[in-house]
Amino acid sequence: MGQRARIVGTGSALPERIVSNEELAGLTGISSAAIWRRTGIRERRWAAPDDATSDLAARAATAALAQAGIAPSALDAIIVSTTSGDTLFPATACHVQRLLDAKRAFAFDLSASCSGFLYALSVGDQLIQAGSARRILVVAAEIKSRFLNFSEGETAILFGDGAGAAVLVPESEGRGIVSVSLGTDGSQANLIQIPAGGSRVPASEKTVGQGQHAITMRGPRLFRAAVRRLESAVNAALTENELTVPGVSWFLFHQANGRLLEKVRERLGVTSERTESVIERYGNTSSSSLPITLDTAIRAGKIKPHDLVLMATIGGGLTWGTALMRW
Repeated sequence: MGQRARIVGTGSALPERIVSNEELAGLTGISSAAIWRRTGIRERRWAAPDDATSDLAARAATAALAQAGIAPSALDAIIVSTTSGDTLFPATACHVQRLLDAKRAFAFDLSASCSGFLYALSVGDQLIQAGSARRILVVAAEIKSRFLNFSEGETAILFGDGAGAAVLVPESEGRGIVSVSLGTDGSQANLIQIPAGGSRVPASEKTVGQGQHAITMRGPRLFRAAVRRLESAVNAALTENELTVPGVSWFLFHQANGRLLEKVRERLGVTSERTESVIERYGNTSSSSLPITLDTAIRAGKIKPHDLVLMATIGGGLTWGTALMRW
């Protein structure tokens, strides 16, 4: 195989509208204090009515391309991770390609729930290794606020909207992806899902009336499974690369729930000073949370050249993954 991929630009896009816990308390009947206590979230962003997922994706992509110094016309491929695309088909990536005017790039979507960014990153890495593409845009974008049922408040209080992007090129000077590991346990697919709207339960007046087109979640079971899987995935990545926790410069986790992140850090022995957290400001933005977190740390100047960065995620399916990079 050829060279592995390296991230040379990151970007993110958050809607302007800020939704506070106080506003959500009025919608869900859960007090603002209880929302903070259970989630570690103070506010989140929700998309404007005329914004689609591709719009957020294109904004994040534009920022990432600018940082990388690469024109959209030079892109070979665009991979979009989303579970809240503009339409069931065509792929949201096709709309992103149009918005960027990236006419040379082939474009497709990938769906792996909250784990989608690392799945897309892995595919991009493999395309570069195979020599099929040299400049790849990976975007994770979600508008989850359109899929919330406020009568299921414990779920509705978690989610925000946003997009994050990364530009991949072949590695240089030993800086790039070191390893990627992905996993799935389909026996737990019902822990978080949108039950209707697909081929198994097609949309109907009944499914709409029953709220089956909104996110449903078995919160306590999902919390426990997520903690176990994240801990084991990180430990496996450390073992595979003959590392210990002190040997990694930065740990970046999917921003699922502030209390979950605290539990995972505690079990791994990772101090808060070696992580970046955006959960308090943005909530759970699904697959876009990891690239948003990465972009936040990069633009704050926290991650330095040659730092070892370990990203870890967990999502519906269940799906999970890790990626170790030499920045």
